[in-house]
Amino acid sequence: MIRTTLGLCALLTALALPLFAQQAADAVAPEGPSELAQSAQHPQTQAALEAKQAGRPVRAHDWMVAAAHPLAAEAGAEVLARGGSAADAMVAVQAVLGLVEPQSSGLGGGAFLVWYDAATGALTTLDGRETAPLDATPRLFQDENGAPMEFFDAVIGGRSVGTPGTPALLEEAHRRWGRANWAGLFDAAIGLAEDGFEVSPRLAAMVAGDMLNLMKSETARPYFLPGGVRPTPGHRLRNPAYAATLRAIARDGARAFYTGAIARDIVATVQGASDNPGTLSMTDLALYRVRERPPVCAPYRGRQVCGMGPPSSGALTLGQILGLVEPFDLAALGPRSAEAWRLIGDASRLAFADRGRYMADSDFVAVPVKGLIAPDYLRDRAALLRGTRALDEAAPGEPEFDHALRRADDIAIELPSTSHISIVDSYGNALAMTTTIENGFGSRLMTNGFLLNNELTDFSFATHSGGRPIANALAPGKRPRSSMSPTIVMEDGAPVLVLGSPGGSRIIGYVAQALIAHLDWGMDVQQAVAMPHLLNRFGAFEIEAGSSAMALQTPLEALGFETGLTPLVSGLHAIAIGDDLQGGADPRREGVALGR
Repeated sequence: MIRTTLGLCALLTALALPLFAQQAADAVAPEGPSELAQSAQHPQTQAALEAKQAGRPVRAHDWMVAAAHPLAAEAGAEVLARGGSAADAMVAVQAVLGLVEPQSSGLGGGAFLVWYDAATGALTTLDGRETAPLDATPRLFQDENGAPMEFFDAVIGGRSVGTPGTPALLEEAHRRWGRANWAGLFDAAIGLAEDGFEVSPRLAAMVAGDMLNLMKSETARPYFLPGGVRPTPGHRLRNPAYAATLRAIARDGARAFYTGAIARDIVATVQGASDNPGTLSMTDLALYRVRERPPVCAPYRGRQVCGMGPPSSGALTLGQILGLVEPFDLAALGPRSAEAWRLIGDASRLAFADRGRYMADSDFVAVPVKGLIAPDYLRDRAALLRGTRALDEAAPGEPEFDHALRRADDIAIELPSTSHISIVDSYGNALAMTTTIENGFGSRLMTNGFLLNNELTDFSFATHSGGRPIANALAPGKRPRSSMSPTIVMEDGAPVLVLGSPGGSRIIGYVAQALIAHLDWGMDVQQAVAMPHLLNRFGAFEIEAGSSAMALQTPLEALGFETGLTPLVSGLHAIAIGDDLQGGADPRREGVALGR
């Protein structure tokens, strides 16, 4: 039985806020239906782009895919239309994203996947996060005096490259849940790589913004800046090396990536980086394995919000934010209320304080997963929000845990990039996958047509602080902490919402806001993903520049917050499952939702 996600209170709130909903849709300038004219291959693409521009969700009854580029969404839609599963469609979508949106994700990166299986009613997650090379040391990002390196000195080159997990994740998901022929899932991406695709406005802008770094890269410069000239929107770009890599994976599976010629090229590129060589080896690639992990689920408004546990901090931090605000009537306050944002902002600060102290790869350090989202713990922490002004301090709490191991707080940087895919197939399966090479263009190293990640810089550069160990310190084989938050919301044992976003450590706030907008404030999924952003991770409120959220700047300052205006470029993709399927694609990026 398909169910609605709006309670009576939220519905009344939605009816009372038509103006704000329109402001949410108009908060940023959408790219418009003509931004990627070549994307009209799929008959519904033009209509979907027009719906996004108008602030309306895309509706369907059978299946739906939402992804960050029309060509990628089209590849997934074709697979679903032929009877493929959500796992099949994801493989096709990711293969195209690695070509047309290479700065965000690809074969050289990693991903987290949350899967709902309609046949069994089970929910599980696959961890395709990158791992630190076996020869990496905890002081990898420190100078000879033990001081942390400058961030971008660490990022660019081989030092920052972790063992990629995405190819193994694609194969594992297909092995478990695929219905279509593996080799055929790469046809769309191979064709586009060989025949060429039109460079999108976003890719052109990203290349222009990173020219100094890309020009220094002997491996990436020839592709992105041939002859030192950056591509313009509409320029046709071909990538025959990527097509050859995909053909090898289509023929031989993921082992074509992790062994043999491609693996040797990866290692040579990493270890041969002239200014900043890394330690990734053939052994690291051969030993890489995807891990299945139980989902982390937290209650909210009678539903279960489920996602990826450690090494991701996403589901735990999201669950904490929602658990801290649940005692308060956000629906009655509404999205234009400074008081509502005081609660959300300080709840986020408290959650991020716990994130910095406790969350890391649970295969290497003990993480108090149950304690961090225990009802009693969150109830005690929520009591801190019952004042009338911003918290003077948001310190970590003490969840049920082994307190004999006192940890230091981590301030590791996690910059915006990444991509998110949401899919519901005709069989009732649901998939949320967030995928990344970390920073835009990753390590700026390229081989065999794809970029390599800089994921190791998601570790803390320091190992200790004040004599206490840092949970997210680097160790050989360890997976760096992430903020990626692929999420499936469950009600009465079935999924009602599938969503996620790129955005570095802002991902958690983007997803939390979209959930609150949909579940508390009655916004449909397109309104929820387009809504102006307000985020508070570490004490200062970030307010989306140029949006209607700027009206809250003065009221929030009156409540004691520091504020700042900044671009907040999320890339939310959401599918609501009710009487029909409703898809939303973030107007801040080029993505689209397609369905039938």
